[in-house]
Amino acid sequence: MSKKELLERLEGERTKCIVYTRVMGYHRPVESFNVGKTGEHKERVQFVERLSH
Repeated sequence: MSKKELLERLEGERTKCIVYTRVMGYHRPVESFNVGKTGEHKERVQFVERLSH
């Protein structure tokens, strides 16, 4: 089953998810960002910390 088909099938069960990010020491919802800040947020690179052995 494709991702699109799965999303369409479960449409009635989905709820809105508010994404927060830390800006200048405060947690702010991404949906409240202006156009420039939204673009900057999309360009951010996330990383996964590797466990050292």
